[in-house]
Amino acid sequence: MKEDIVKKYLPMTEATYYILLCMVKPIHGYKLMQDVETLTNGTVTLGPGTLYGATSKLVKDGLIKQVESKEERRKSYQLTELGNEILLLEYNRLNLSVENGKKILEGLEV
Repeated sequence: MKEDIVKKYLPMTEATYYILLCMVKPIHGYKLMQDVETLTNGTVTLGPGTLYGATSKLVKDGLIKQVESKEERRKSYQLTELGNEILLLEYNRLNLSVENGKKILEGLEV
């Protein structure tokens, strides 16, 4: 794995995390925007400009790739092996943060 890509993406923005998370399976842009909003109960919303800027960058860096779409006029994307590795690194980093928070905040009213 390219260390420069790891350094570039970790820690990851919320938007990038959810974009990659939703691209585990092939998905087109509009569906991805809907899924991110639903998954986050509306706390993360992606506009078309943010999404298309992010997908261009992620394709360029090799984290996602364009795949065949059932709908000809829509571009669909999916994680590459590198994208999957980066996503799992971020997932593990976030999970460690949550576990550490549980240990420290145990018994406190929050």
